[in-house]
Amino acid sequence: MYAADIHGGHARRKAAVVPEVAAERDLVVEDAATGFCGAVVGFDKSYDGEFVKLEDGRGAVRLFAMRTAAFLIDGRPVTLVRPRVAAAQQGATRSASGSTRVAGLKARVARGSRIWVEGIHDAALVERVWGHDLRVEGVVVEQLEGLDHLGERLAEFRPGPGRRVGVLADHLVEGSKETRMTQSLGQYVMVTGHPFIDVWEAVKPSSLGIAAWPTVPRGEDWKTGVCRRLRWGTPQDGWRRVQGAVTSFRDLDATLIGAVERLVDFVTEPE
Repeated sequence: MYAADIHGGHARRKAAVVPEVAAERDLVVEDAATGFCGAVVGFDKSYDGEFVKLEDGRGAVRLFAMRTAAFLIDGRPVTLVRPRVAAAQQGATRSASGSTRVAGLKARVARGSRIWVEGIHDAALVERVWGHDLRVEGVVVEQLEGLDHLGERLAEFRPGPGRRVGVLADHLVEGSKETRMTQSLGQYVMVTGHPFIDVWEAVKPSSLGIAAWPTVPRGEDWKTGVCRRLRWGTPQDGWRRVQGAVTSFRDLDATLIGAVERLVDFVTEPE
């Protein structure tokens, strides 16, 4: 009934080899699952693995897992991998804030001056974008847990020469409670900030793949209201989205960028 070779006429198929492609900035790829097509603008890493950030022609930005054969280039499946940077070139690359990265950096001894921010999310975003710069300058960022504690903390810290305090405030607009609380604090204290209710809102909607931040009525918890309207789940789920969308200063509103840069200059200014 059978030929001597039972495998005769049944050549075994070899699995196609999917090439790995370095995800260099501005490389245009298509997500095979959704059809979203965009240029590489950054990366993120979480407990779920590596993600690449793609920006389409309309400015919408989305995160995609860097799985095997997950993307298409000219219709052909590829696996994206992070580009390798030669050690000799690393010193010339830019930090997330856009400054020149210092190769082989060792954090200097902390200055007496400080930058204070309102909460943990403010601190996390400042670290994400300006962390390298702050270690170069030896500047420590501390949480206030709200501006209501500012007066008490200043009295305890006692600002003076070599002990300046820069304060990053949310919702710093004319006539607001925050503005009234931060006036006339002396020459060794600078308060600046952004006009948004919460630092989340200082992240560009395009970086999160949304058209705009939703409006939440006064009296409703802002983060909870935002997550409900965007179907993001809990505020903890929403924060993971917000933090994951920020890879550089380009993901932030200009008001927050300018505020942090002014504070860094202020606390590092020679006496």
